[in-house]
Formats: sequence, C-alpha cells, structure tokens
Amino acid sequence: MKDLNYDLYDIVELKKPHPCTSHSKQFQIIKLGADLKIQCLGCGNVILISRDIFNTRFKRVLEHKDCVIYK
Repeated sequence: MKDLNYDLYDIVELKKPHPCTSHSKQFQIIKLGADLKIQCLGCGNVILISRDIFNTRFKRVLEHKDCVIYK
C-alpha cells in the first residue's frame, strides 16, 4: 500500500502528466477536502479533482511547502 501522507501546499508528482504544453507531472495542493484543488507547476492551471481519483493517480510527495506558489 502507498504512503498517502500529503498536506496542504505540498508539491506532489502524479502518474500521468497534465495535458498542457509543458507536460508537467508536478502539482501543488492548494485546497484539501472531499475534493482537492491542485495547481499545475508547468502552466499554472488550477484543477479540481476528487480525493479518490487523486489517490489513484498520486505517485509521491516531492517537497513539503509552507507557502503558495502563484504564477
């Protein structure tokens, strides 16, 4: 079983890339709840995703952050 220890403002890596021009797999969590709001670190788009889908696509935590990255 995977270790699902992610928190608010952490930078995480997902299994599949975001379909933007940068094809980034790195996202920052900007809202936690039943749904998660994540921001693509390649293009800056914000995505609302359910926790169940996020947990299946989650790969690992890259960095623990304490502040929000705004582009």
